[in-house]
Amino acid sequence: MKTNTLSAEKQQLINYIEENQAELIKFLQELVSIPSDNPPGDCQAIAEHIYKRLDGFGLENVSLNEVEEEKVKAVGMIRASNVVAYSTFGSGEGPEITLNSHGDVVPPGLGWTQDPYGGNVVDGKMYGRGVAVSKSDIASYTFAVLALRKLQTNLKGKISLAFTFDEETGGDIGPKWLLDKGLINPDMAICPGFTYSLVNAHNGCLHLEVKLKGKSAHAAEPQYGHDALEAMTGVLSALYEYRKGFSKIKSNVPGIDSPNLVVGLISGGINTNVVPDEATIRIDRRLIPEENPQVAELEIRNVIAEALESYAGVEAYINQILLARAFGPVPVDSPLVQSISTNWTTIMGGELPVNGVPLYTDARHFYEAGIPVVLFGAGPRTLLEANGHRADEHIKVDDLLKSTKIVTLALYDLLTQQ
Repeated sequence: MKTNTLSAEKQQLINYIEENQAELIKFLQELVSIPSDNPPGDCQAIAEHIYKRLDGFGLENVSLNEVEEEKVKAVGMIRASNVVAYSTFGSGEGPEITLNSHGDVVPPGLGWTQDPYGGNVVDGKMYGRGVAVSKSDIASYTFAVLALRKLQTNLKGKISLAFTFDEETGGDIGPKWLLDKGLINPDMAICPGFTYSLVNAHNGCLHLEVKLKGKSAHAAEPQYGHDALEAMTGVLSALYEYRKGFSKIKSNVPGIDSPNLVVGLISGGINTNVVPDEATIRIDRRLIPEENPQVAELEIRNVIAEALESYAGVEAYINQILLARAFGPVPVDSPLVQSISTNWTTIMGGELPVNGVPLYTDARHFYEAGIPVVLFGAGPRTLLEANGHRADEHIKVDDLLKSTKIVTLALYDLLTQQ
């Protein structure tokens, strides 16, 4: 770490994080120890814990905002509340920067060698479900704000901590809910990422359910029926043929390649001796940032309609299940990207890679609202390296400290660039 290039005020921020690293680590261990698996999606306990801890840290305007029951159930969850804490610097005149991370996690699954709720530190690595995705950033972002509150000089603006609990179900009752309610009003936002790259764009995702309806008949006399499953084989062949053309479509965003399509679910039929009168598939269509989702959906509908021309008596019913729009790219010369990149170089040395990723996150809700947003936080280079969503998920404690320093210094720059 090249702290010799830091100003006196920035050095004070670094000193605060180093002096309070034990408390930072302890806070993350507390978060890991509270189950917040989604599904089933009852995240009230961890939300209440974070609310109490932020209040105990002395942050002002801490609120626990429970989401309406019908909206929670609509996304398949049991209970969820969003935690918001505001910190005002100077007169408050200046940008509002939202730091948003999620506390819901996928269930642990099998194969762990460490307690998934233990937060055990072994050989410099902390283990636990959600420690990388993305409870580490709840802890990191919190301590970045605590450090800045010790150093009010020359800072102008607001930071809103927004901790939500529905990323695994899409973010509609988390970031989007907070934005729609006006509980946060950011000019820019930072969402969970990893320490060794900054993500300024990601793919979108379109989920479609395709249901084919035909007519049942006895298997001894199939000529009196219209076989929906046979028709679905034709639809599948057409979709896979259509997918081959995606390799010719290339994104201009580094880190993102081509669109893709996967048929992830299939069901149909009544019994072995009955001509199936219904067959259903679910399609996952990944959208690069340059694509129009409406055009992509229309193309799929046309492929299906053309395939069914060969199957008399079978009709298609197509429903959109999910549309998660792509985001970015946020310009690399924007203040948000530059502030993180510059301070990354100070702490890490070298040049921070800035790229897109093929997955999608709830950060898209900020971008859709016209708010520049990037992904940066605590963790290694890839989800695979962190065992994200797998057994023995972990992060290096050193990466947690480095990312906290980088975010803190970046926020300092953004709140002084008036």
